[in-house]
Amino acid sequence: MHADPVAVVGDVVLDRDLEGTSTRLCPDAPVPVVDADHTRVSPGGAGLAALMCARIDRVPRVRLVAPLADDAAGETLRSELADIDVRALGHEGGTRTKTRIRAGGQTLLRVDDGGPATPRDVDPAGLADALAGAVVLVSDYGAGTTRDPAVRAGLEQAARDGDVIWDPHPRGGPPVPGCAVVTPNLAEALDAAGALGLDADPERPGDLARALRRAWEARAVVVTVGSEGAWLAEGDDLRQIPSGGREAGDPCGAGDRVAASIAASLSRRESAATAAARAVADASRWVAEGGAAGFRGRGNQPAPSTLDGFAHRIARTREAGGVIVATGGCFDVLHAGHAQYLRAARELGDLLVVLLNSDTSVRRLKGPGRPVNPVADRRALLEALASVDAVVVFDEDDPREALDTLRPDVWVKGGDYRVADLPEAPLVHSWGGRVEILPLLSGRSTTSILDRISDAG
Repeated sequence: MHADPVAVVGDVVLDRDLEGTSTRLCPDAPVPVVDADHTRVSPGGAGLAALMCARIDRVPRVRLVAPLADDAAGETLRSELADIDVRALGHEGGTRTKTRIRAGGQTLLRVDDGGPATPRDVDPAGLADALAGAVVLVSDYGAGTTRDPAVRAGLEQAARDGDVIWDPHPRGGPPVPGCAVVTPNLAEALDAAGALGLDADPERPGDLARALRRAWEARAVVVTVGSEGAWLAEGDDLRQIPSGGREAGDPCGAGDRVAASIAASLSRRESAATAAARAVADASRWVAEGGAAGFRGRGNQPAPSTLDGFAHRIARTREAGGVIVATGGCFDVLHAGHAQYLRAARELGDLLVVLLNSDTSVRRLKGPGRPVNPVADRRALLEALASVDAVVVFDEDDPREALDTLRPDVWVKGGDYRVADLPEAPLVHSWGGRVEILPLLSGRSTTSILDRISDAG
């Protein structure tokens, strides 16, 4: 199915997470002492929304349109966003930073620094080019981008030409008329209703969504209500969307996740109702898997190579009613056939774990000269795919030991196998799992690629 690119417009923030341990109180004040272990930096605000979109299989290309300062923090942001097509706007002031001090998986304190992200000398033609042909996601963090007249004019035209999803902020500009979907949380919706002079009852979020849709002249409004899901007002219709989640986690970034998921769905011409339901489910998984901290950890830190390292995330997915999918192989020279196969496998559930043969395992199976790429490189390439949630390395000739530990709901193999011929099939069936055989892309294989390289040499 054809999918349009997504252009994210908004305020970019540099997030710093100082992670540590806290086991005592400060002797001169009743506050905890945090022994710092490490500091992680990553894009926040519209930058986080752009990274989310880039890691969703439904999105082919992502652009980021945002003010970026020429300071050290701005250079860090540019480096962290190197894989995104960034269309930087001129910037007044320094980069906004948000530093969270965390211990035991909890945020103890947040320190904000830096001024407003006011755009400077916005080129209307350049902005129009950045938004052309794209589903537009406005990620407003109240720093000034959506209040800029030139930016608003560009967004108004984008709403006339196509789909604009607007994730609002109380200090930002109001959504432009004609937005496809506006995605406030309940607090933001109540604040907006008050500013517009509308009746606002926090116990009736559906009525609030309907009133805001009319006031904002939007095609649809989704008001999220945390673990209770969301309310969708579309035209004259109103529906409640349950979250399906059963346990709370870190909600940081959940609103961004809702908006990014809706943008991804609309880029594939899905309806607002389908997009909203998918987004609420995506956000529930997001919270269960650790929120923004978990996402940043998956994106910017080496992932664990054993199942023990993924136990918490797998348990969270299961507790939320998710389906664990696993597949395995050497993946020595990653190619288009692998990418298509892994996308298809991921669509069978909610979390895909790849069991990857170690170098010694590949050597025993394939002979001298293999693997071509060491396990660290093979693993890094797999982890870069949006369809892959986790990679686990094993040393045995087959993955049965790792499978017995993981116990996936679905075990996937690619090729012309029959389930009855797979030695691991009885093991998977023993805990109620199922085995799926997926076809491979014709004419694509590691062996054929290596043969062509050899012939060319």
